Amino acid sequence: MIPVAEALQQVLDLVAPLEVEEVPLRQAAGRVLARDVTATRTQPPFAASSMDGYALRRAEVEPDAMFKVVGEAAAGHRFEGKLKAGQAVRIFTGAPIPDGADFVVIQEDTTRRGDLITLGHKIGQKDNIRPAGGDFAKGQKISAPLLLRPADIALLAAMNIARVPVARKPIIAILATGDELVQPGETPAEDQIVASNSFGLAAMFEGKGADVRMLPVARDNAASLKQAFTLAKGADLIITIGGASVGDHDLVAPVAAEIGMEQSFYKVAMRPGKPLMAGRLGEAVMLGLPGNPVSAMVCGTVFGLPLLRKMLGLGSEPLLMQEAPLGVDLPQNGPRTHYMRAHLRDGQLFPDDRQDSSLLSVLATANALMVRPVDDAPRKAGDTAHFIAI
Repeated sequence: MIPVAEALQQVLDLVAPLEVEEVPLRQAAGRVLARDVTATRTQPPFAASSMDGYALRRAEVEPDAMFKVVGEAAAGHRFEGKLKAGQAVRIFTGAPIPDGADFVVIQEDTTRRGDLITLGHKIGQKDNIRPAGGDFAKGQKISAPLLLRPADIALLAAMNIARVPVARKPIIAILATGDELVQPGETPAEDQIVASNSFGLAAMFEGKGADVRMLPVARDNAASLKQAFTLAKGADLIITIGGASVGDHDLVAPVAAEIGMEQSFYKVAMRPGKPLMAGRLGEAVMLGLPGNPVSAMVCGTVFGLPLLRKMLGLGSEPLLMQEAPLGVDLPQNGPRTHYMRAHLRDGQLFPDDRQDSSLLSVLATANALMVRPVDDAPRKAGDTAHFIAI
C-alpha cells in the first residue's frame, strides 16, 4: 500500500490540461475559462444618471433655486442639446448625463409646476452620477483559469464577448462490474442488488464539469469486460467500479493489463477504499475504484475530483481541507488514513457512529469527510479536526 498523498500525486501525473474550445456565451456557464479575455467596450460607456430626477449644474444647486426644464433624457435616448445656466433636464436612471450638467437632483427633492422646478432644502452632496468606465474599461482583463459562475457570465455579456474560450469537457466513461448488479427500475433476483455507485459518481463528475458516459454493467467474465472497455474508447478517463481486488471474480486488473494498461499503483493506505488502482490505458487514464458504495464515492471525491480539476486547467492541488473543533472523543486511528463520514453542526465536527463502507444512507446525510491521519493519536472533544466539505 502507498500513502494517499503519493497515490494522488501519481494519479495527477497521468493527466494534463485538455485543449481549448470556443463556445457561445449562452453555453459557457459552469465551464472553465481557458484563456484570458478582455472587455471590448467600456461600462458604462458614458456618464449616466443613477437616479430618476433632474440634471443640472452643481454650481447652481441651492435651496429654493428654480430651473426651467428644457428636455428629457431616458435610457437609450440622450438629450441632444447643451445645458445652459438656469436650465434642467428631466432624467431617468441609466440615461446619459446631458452636456453641461454635472449633478442630478432626485425627483423627491424637487417641486414641479409646468416647465419649472424648485429645489428643496435637503439636497445632499452626492451627484447621483455613474462615471464612464466606473464598472470596467475597454481592455480590462478577466484572467484564466476561472470556473464561470452566473455573475461571470453577466460580466462577459456586458463586455460584449459573444464566444468564450473554455477547456474542453473531459469525457469520463463509468464502468460498473459485477454479476450481482441490476439497473435501477429492474427487478433484482434474490442474490442481486441495484447498481448505485455509477449513478452517484456520474452525478458527482457532471456537477463539476465533465461529460459522463455510463456504460452497461460488465459481468464477471473476461469477454464482458473486454467488450465494455471497447465501449469506453474515446474517453479521457475510464472509471471502473468493483472487480479491483484480488478475489477469483476480480478480473478488472488482469483484463486491463491484457489489453495494455500501464499500472501506476495498486492499493492505497486509506479507509474506506484500499483496493484502488490507477494507470494509463491507451490515450485514457484509468482509475479502478472499489465496489463498496461508500468506498467508491469517497475515492471518487479524493482522487477523481482533483483529477478532473487538473484536466480542466484548474490546477493540481488536493481538495481544500478545512478545520473545525471535534464534537466528541475518538480513539486512536489505525494504519490507514480514515475518511470518516461526519456532520458539521454548530461549528463542530461530529463523525457518524457508523462508518461501514456499505452504508450509503450515512454518506447521504453527511456534509463532511473528517480526515484522520495514519496512526492519529486519540482525540478529545474540542481538539482541532480536519475535514473536506461534501
